Amino acid sequence: MITDRKIAPPIHDAVEFDYVLPAINKVSLDNGMPLYWLNAGVQDVVEIDWVFPAGLWYEQAPSVAHATAALLKSGTSKYTSQQIHEALEFYGAQLKVSAGNDKATVTLHTMTKHLPQLLPMVVEMLTDSIFPEAELELHKRNAIQKLLVHLRQCEFVANQQIDALMFGEEHPYGRYSRKEKIEALKRDDVVSFYNRCYNLANVKIFMGGKIGDAEVKVLNDNFGKLQLKPAETTKSEYAVNSAAERKHRISNDPNGVQGAIRIGRLFPNRHHPDYTPMVVLNTLFGGYFGSRLMSNIREEKGYTYGIYSSLAPDLNGGSLTIHTETGRDVVEQAVAEIYKEMELLCKELADDEELLLVKNYLLGGLLGDLDGPFSILHRWRSIILNGFDENYFNNNVKIYKTITPAELQALARKYFDPKDYYEVVVI
Repeated sequence: MITDRKIAPPIHDAVEFDYVLPAINKVSLDNGMPLYWLNAGVQDVVEIDWVFPAGLWYEQAPSVAHATAALLKSGTSKYTSQQIHEALEFYGAQLKVSAGNDKATVTLHTMTKHLPQLLPMVVEMLTDSIFPEAELELHKRNAIQKLLVHLRQCEFVANQQIDALMFGEEHPYGRYSRKEKIEALKRDDVVSFYNRCYNLANVKIFMGGKIGDAEVKVLNDNFGKLQLKPAETTKSEYAVNSAAERKHRISNDPNGVQGAIRIGRLFPNRHHPDYTPMVVLNTLFGGYFGSRLMSNIREEKGYTYGIYSSLAPDLNGGSLTIHTETGRDVVEQAVAEIYKEMELLCKELADDEELLLVKNYLLGGLLGDLDGPFSILHRWRSIILNGFDENYFNNNVKIYKTITPAELQALARKYFDPKDYYEVVVI
């Protein structure tokens, strides 16, 4: 049958589609390490993530989590830093190490056929990194230099301050870097953190790409034969110590022409029943380019190039934050307009057409995520690390499709009370 190209194909809303998250396999390596792997994609490439409880939550010395992650490629007993980087370059591979609030992730991207050559080097890094003193000193100098540059930027200071106000400066989610803390960091702090938090007895491994039993075997041959040490990670408990004063105006540059605005409140993480509905409300409010905040404060008022609100759901709590930069002469007007948009969502029902656009945006994002092996792997990784299963994904889809304007209004009245928000304006 010949397609008549004069006739436009039918257009379907994303809410009309069915969404199925491809299944992930779970196996245990010979020594008990959990491996979650996914066969998807058509290119002979693979991503492997080693996820450790090695974020700021587990620090016993300030700045040690980021330093350990940054120095993990700085050399082992067998490989120098230069040899590690040359091997990655030779095989066209990429190895990244990042530390966040709760966890640290080591991520390898490579062609599938190069796994036998690269995995032994990763084993060395995760079991025998030596953290040379000279590399630590270089890291500290660079980190301090970057910090001093960033502290001249109003948006950087505002990001530091809003988290500290919401959680307290001693809480891992409110803690921020200081020059004296970086200077005080010792090699023994890094080695101790590495031995305790990068213990392979605590790791979860995720692998995705055009892979199968052969690649699982290669991974098992390299990691499954290791003798694991007893797990030593102890999880400290931290009390949230929010600031008493909620509104703060900070002068960071007397000659600055731009002001950074951060308005935020504590908000539950993914385990709370209000979280997924709030994803919908937050998207409508300020979570994408067509949001209320963008339409008002960028398009209508012209106060900013961009304004967004975002949810930060960490394992031990979360927050909702509005962030933008405006001219210093209009910062207070912009703040007032943000609260005005909150008030409108509390007083008036969202329009059905507007809500449909938001639903299509969220569900369209899911369609994109389900199109590639690495994005599918990342979605599964988030689900598993938060202690969920595929029912969490299915329930989210259901909420995205069926939530009503009345439900969003009830949610807005619950979480858009200005008295619950902290304000930081830095100029």
